[in-house]
Amino acid sequence: MFRPGPLIPGAFYARDADLVARDLLGQLLVDGAVALRITEVEAYGGPEDSASHARMGQTPRNQIMWGPGGHAYLYLCYGIHWMLNVVAGPLGQSSAVLIRACEPIAGLDTLLARRRKSRVAPDLLAGPGRVAQALALNGEFNGLALFRPGQLELRRGTPPDSIVAGPRVGIGYATTEDQSALRRFATGASRWVSRPKLC
Repeated sequence: MFRPGPLIPGAFYARDADLVARDLLGQLLVDGAVALRITEVEAYGGPEDSASHARMGQTPRNQIMWGPGGHAYLYLCYGIHWMLNVVAGPLGQSSAVLIRACEPIAGLDTLLARRRKSRVAPDLLAGPGRVAQALALNGEFNGLALFRPGQLELRRGTPPDSIVAGPRVGIGYATTEDQSALRRFATGASRWVSRPKLC
């Protein structure tokens, strides 16, 4: 029987987004019986990061980013896919980490039903929209404290043996410098990633 590790405390998130992003690899997203191991993430800074939602200042959509670390920032992409981000940094820094891909650990029947799939394959959770669907996330999760017991939790897993880095995906609107910044991190040699070739 699967037994998740302890909740990750709030202090874990009150650090630079790149550090939090790297350290989220191998940790567990737990929603009741469903547990996913995080395998790929992207770090986004505050207003100085032209790829970040914070680049235009605080808005009703992104205001969660300005809050304390460890809270979920959910937004709807193209009106279709929910995207799960974890707010990072101290209060007011407005940085976050996008969860890009995961490996299924527990609750496979529930997970497959939510994803409307019949079998487990490496592309099952390859992409942030698929991760959110597997966890049945929606806008009601926006602002949820992931370090407290509840519907969605971040719990201790096992850090990866190696980490690879590459540029972030889908940020053609950002400056050339921010487009090329190595702020996408993944578990080395994992099949459970959205973009196998990071570098």
